Amino acid sequence: MRGDTPFIAGDWGTSNLRLWLCGADGTVLDRADGPGVAAVPGRAEAAFLDATAAWRAADGPLPALFCGMVGSTIGWVEAAYHPCPANVGSLASGLTRFTALGATMAIIPGLSTRNPQGAPDVMRGEETQILGALASHPDLGIGRRLLCLPGTHAKWVLLRDGTVVMFQTGFSGELFALLRGHSVLGRGTDGLLPQIGPAFIQGVQRSLTSAPLPHLLFEARSRQLLEGMSAQDALSFLSGLVIGADVVGGIAMAADGLDGPVTLVASPILTDAYAAALAATGRDTVALDGGELALAGLLSVRAAILS
Repeated sequence: MRGDTPFIAGDWGTSNLRLWLCGADGTVLDRADGPGVAAVPGRAEAAFLDATAAWRAADGPLPALFCGMVGSTIGWVEAAYHPCPANVGSLASGLTRFTALGATMAIIPGLSTRNPQGAPDVMRGEETQILGALASHPDLGIGRRLLCLPGTHAKWVLLRDGTVVMFQTGFSGELFALLRGHSVLGRGTDGLLPQIGPAFIQGVQRSLTSAPLPHLLFEARSRQLLEGMSAQDALSFLSGLVIGADVVGGIAMAADGLDGPVTLVASPILTDAYAAALAATGRDTVALDGGELALAGLLSVRAAILS
């Protein structure tokens, strides 16, 4: 990838495609959106062609740098996982490159690790948000830090001097969705959203006890039947149980101490919930909106390529 020509930066996930047309200096010139890779099986090149037609008509073939599920088995070209430890330099050196539409395409690899339980774990896409957080908040690259990226599959990431040492995945978002949508615990909650309030904190505090999560979950039902808990509060209580259990596992990675607060990277609705749960454990937090961090991470990888 040359440093004197325009290029395309792309965050291509399962559900959405976000593209930025950038000048040679990284300035964003235009934006475009498209379908996620799950919606275009076997047709990623055609989807990219459609989304960038106007740009290519004006500028000719444009190189592109991608992150996300575009490098998965359901994406455009599979990019092998990069084992931890990993940093911006090693990820920039591990790009999967190929030629399409008359230009060079490159995909940032996902990460693999052995988590604190000694089991294999992976992420794809979040690594670029982490690089974006490091690029936009250089203090995160100093010392021992813990990042949490809440979502369908929350990622808890241990950094040491800007290098990803290890991480672990919390199945929290998907678990909550399954319990709400496909179990008795979600009965009567249609149209409701969990709220951060006393019921949520009660759920968090219950998860901080020594009882295993499967022995706590049914309380979201029994408290309605015997204590008069409303459906709204029961949903918030359930959310607190699940997020609280995720937090318990995540902060265990900080047992040897940290050099700053836990950094949360997500949309405000998620960072607010995790901040409340972490506060119940006595942990301070800093929240970063993850919306633009993917672009910052893509630009930091490009800078590393050119350096």
